[in-house]
Amino acid sequence: MPEHTTPEAAIPAQVPQVAADALAELGASLVERRPGAVLGWNVRNGELSIDVALNSIVETIEFLRYDGGCQFSLFVDATAVDWPGRAKRFDVVYHLLSMYTNRRIRIKAQVAEEEMVPSITGVFPGANWFEREIFDMYGLIFSGHPDLRRLLTDYGFRGHPLRKDFPLTGYNEVRYDEVQKRVVYEPVKLTQEWRAFDFLSPWEGGAFALPGDEKAGEPSGTPPTTTQHRSPS
Repeated sequence: MPEHTTPEAAIPAQVPQVAADALAELGASLVERRPGAVLGWNVRNGELSIDVALNSIVETIEFLRYDGGCQFSLFVDATAVDWPGRAKRFDVVYHLLSMYTNRRIRIKAQVAEEEMVPSITGVFPGANWFEREIFDMYGLIFSGHPDLRRLLTDYGFRGHPLRKDFPLTGYNEVRYDEVQKRVVYEPVKLTQEWRAFDFLSPWEGGAFALPGDEKAGEPSGTPPTTTQHRSPS
């Protein structure tokens, strides 16, 4: 029975592409309509990004949600980026989606280490846990947040793990103490004398014998040598 195939032209695109010129037009419009708040824009890889002044984050995101030409009604996520060599060390980043126009937008604002970021939970309540995660991982404080606590690390955790200057070993190690019958926290102790570094690939092999290496000299197909023990007759 002959197979029926659908021409490729008849298969609808799963993710319709937004024209780059439409995104550029939107970016230029935002700079014009929000002077002093939207500082710049760019389109890269088919995505629109805008740079926003830190003190205008809430007003800008509220504008993007409710303005008829934007309608970015869906909050996707929020995160941050650490740039240790920059005066304003951090970028706080928000992603929004318009279900009406199938457009996505990225909002970025530069934040100094001592500055506070206005919370957008009043516009998008779903940003609550994302801002808590940023506070936990990067140490950025969100003013106006209803419940700014650590989210991923434990109580009393020292430091913020996604900062570039956070040590890979951390500051404390955790273990269960059989005497105290509880989990205890202790400073990380790395005894250098007892650390052996092996930078060889396991497929290249090291300069030491491993169990089974003695079989390498035996020809293939040769059965292993066995010793038979017989009871005396």
